[in-house]
Amino acid sequence: MQLLIIIPKQPSTTGNHVTAKRFVSRLRPQGWEARIVETEPDSPQQILQALQRQTPHALLLLHAYRSGQPWLAANTPAELPVALLMTGTDLNEDCHNLLRAEVIQRVRKRVAVVIVQNHLSYEQLRQSANPLPTKLRLLPPGIRLGRQSYPLRKKLCLDDKVPVMLHPAGIRTVKGNLELLSMCDQLAEQQLPFQLAFCGPILEQAYAKTLFSRLETRPWADYLGEIPKMAIADTMRQADIILNNSTSEGIANALVEAAALGRPILASDIIGNRAVVKNGSNGLLFGDAKEFSRQAAQLLTDKQLRKQLSQAEPFPYSADRESAQLAKILNEICAKTKSPTKKLSVGDE
Repeated sequence: MQLLIIIPKQPSTTGNHVTAKRFVSRLRPQGWEARIVETEPDSPQQILQALQRQTPHALLLLHAYRSGQPWLAANTPAELPVALLMTGTDLNEDCHNLLRAEVIQRVRKRVAVVIVQNHLSYEQLRQSANPLPTKLRLLPPGIRLGRQSYPLRKKLCLDDKVPVMLHPAGIRTVKGNLELLSMCDQLAEQQLPFQLAFCGPILEQAYAKTLFSRLETRPWADYLGEIPKMAIADTMRQADIILNNSTSEGIANALVEAAALGRPILASDIIGNRAVVKNGSNGLLFGDAKEFSRQAAQLLTDKQLRKQLSQAEPFPYSADRESAQLAKILNEICAKTKSPTKKLSVGDE
């Protein structure tokens, strides 16, 4: 069976890319050959060209707005079953934007199933009349741990005595990089030993420029650039605390990976993070800057607490279990719909 995964055009280390590549690698044993097409929000061209090359048995949209809008414009045949995986941006931001919400509603009405990976968001949507509950499916997240090494402490010029707080996230407003830097100013004022390390793709140029300017005056903070996906696990193992300061998440691959590895997490108290971080068990959740400062100081100075929060949980985040469930969903929608047999030409309606 052939699957076409449609994702927004973004750097290869973003969550959409990481998730799509994991699906590609793990679906094959489940009987599905998957390929990825990147698309622009205002153009169906990439989708139509991909369909010309090979007509799949099903489509999977990652991102209701950014993948859904060009899919609507492509006007694919009604008999080609489509699954939608909604992201944190869809659920927490775009659904509240009048123009984008209208597109998301049209997409959700046309697709065969609506998938979410956050069990808390799933329960919220089940109780809402808005998202067509009969189409709703929960896909528990999986993770693929890489084996590539990364010299974290050498890059930071640190010995093993200085605790490293790692913030693995794109450089963009929703990830709260600047706010995190400001909150860590309070830790520096207390003369606590630590090094803050940002790593991730630059997704907002002006925002990144401001961040880099402020880093120049803070010797206790660095930007490592984009770390290869297969080296993230090794990087996290060397860090003492994994940070997340997002204002919106669906379910963060970085936090899932940290939980699977058993790395202590300090994360903002939002629904996307509560689905992974069990407060006091595998990490701590903070609601404001004051709580962040208190909890971060406690984690930096209390090795026993960090050890207590370092319980690896690989099984709940099995990529094989995730792919088996996804294949089950895809088989379900294909069984209900006769797949198209002819190839499309660009511009077909």
